[in-house]
Amino acid sequence: MIRCCTSILFEGKPIRTPDAGTFWRVIEEYKVNTFFTAPTAIRAIKKEDFEGELFHKYDLSSLKYLFLAGERTDVATYEWASAMLKRPVIDHWWQTESGYPMLANLAGVGLIPVKPGSAGKPMFGFDIRILSPDHDFMPPNQEGAVVIKLPLPPGCLPGLWNDNERFISSYLTEFPGYYFSGDGGYRDDDGYIYITGRMDDVINVAGHRLSTSEMEEIVAGHYAVAECAVVGCHDEMKGQLPVGFVVLKHSYDQQSDTIALELVAKVRDTIGAVAAFKTVHFVERLPKTRSGKILRKIIRAIADNVPYQVPSTIEDMTVLDELKWVLEKK
Repeated sequence: MIRCCTSILFEGKPIRTPDAGTFWRVIEEYKVNTFFTAPTAIRAIKKEDFEGELFHKYDLSSLKYLFLAGERTDVATYEWASAMLKRPVIDHWWQTESGYPMLANLAGVGLIPVKPGSAGKPMFGFDIRILSPDHDFMPPNQEGAVVIKLPLPPGCLPGLWNDNERFISSYLTEFPGYYFSGDGGYRDDDGYIYITGRMDDVINVAGHRLSTSEMEEIVAGHYAVAECAVVGCHDEMKGQLPVGFVVLKHSYDQQSDTIALELVAKVRDTIGAVAAFKTVHFVERLPKTRSGKILRKIIRAIADNVPYQVPSTIEDMTVLDELKWVLEKK
């Protein structure tokens, strides 16, 4: 708006409206230069049109950049979009609370080399640190809590509406002197920061702290997987066990038993037997918000058969019954 750019807002699914070429059709029709969407939307298109037959029907010569945000961009999604578009695919990380990106790759200033899996480097005004649970600075390539040293720059939240106590307890108490983002991540030797997922996605398997986001990355990298979620479910013996919920590309639906074995082996080979990843459920779709975020907390609650509250932002309530049916069938 500040730059007086014409903005086009698209409401609806990127597939079956009428097909997986909908985004590309809009870009061609309106000569779109910059395209912003969530990784979930790209994964949905990838599932329906993996070879890009619909993509190649349209003239996208106007398009300069694809920006992804709203959730973590997995490497498999980045690589597919980058290979298909042959244009910069730029991940970035921010929160409603921050008001603008905290990690980014600034096209207007000059793009730095993209590292798949990283949301870039800290934006102006944000002093981002990686801390251990004991508040120590984590060395490069070791995961910890992603925090921002106070004071926050202009544009960030100054509080919560009529609830300053919750503002302090939620964001400022766990790491005094820092804003706690709630996300985990690490910084590499070149200063790039990788967001690995929400800190509450770390599960405890027989005393071992493991990241379900890391397992998701491995599962998502399988050639037959369109999208997935890995959640920690209750287990009497080990406390928690990771369980995969996987949506396959259409052409692989009949090979699910073989693919399940391959996914289990892939996680074991990468992380080790300690991951205890042994259960995979194949589903038609995953519960999401209208902005495309996977509702992992609800998936976990359904799997554990405990009460949950459905958020008003859910895209389609009926997917919850589909999940229950899959679990009961198993």
